[in-house]
Amino acid sequence: MPIPGITKKAIADAMKKLMAERPLAKISVGDIVELCGLNRNSFYYHFKDKYDLINWIFYTEIVGEFNREQVAAKSGWVVLDKLCNFFYKNKDFYINALSITGQNSFEEYYLELLKKLIMTRVEDLFEDDGNQEFYINFFLDAFFPPRCDGCVTARKFRRMNFPH
Repeated sequence: MPIPGITKKAIADAMKKLMAERPLAKISVGDIVELCGLNRNSFYYHFKDKYDLINWIFYTEIVGEFNREQVAAKSGWVVLDKLCNFFYKNKDFYINALSITGQNSFEEYYLELLKKLIMTRVEDLFEDDGNQEFYINFFLDAFFPPRCDGCVTARKFRRMNFPH
């Protein structure tokens, strides 16, 4: 019986290889399973679709590194710095992943995670004056460069450093 972690890793490696060669929109589940030598049923046993696979890749590579206590103990800037460094190091993959927007996209998944992280920091920084949603959206715009016009289409990812 195959080990789920190994199968998922093989599928993820195939997806990363394909995304290095072509746009996400041009990659099918058939392409992924063909490259890693599995069948479609194996793919769908582990993932809902290719977007779920991208989310899993992100989760296992970065979010899985943080546990709740580490995030709570570290400055929000340290966590955001780590995220930015991660995106910079893997920029080609994530530029491609962020090229698709809408339901089930990586953008939607990442924004939800980032929003949760920012919400905890906003609660620490600002008193509850009824402007929490404004503060959260302000920081989302600041720390999610693809929301800025042209960042993804122009393929502009810069390494950012945050004060500790």
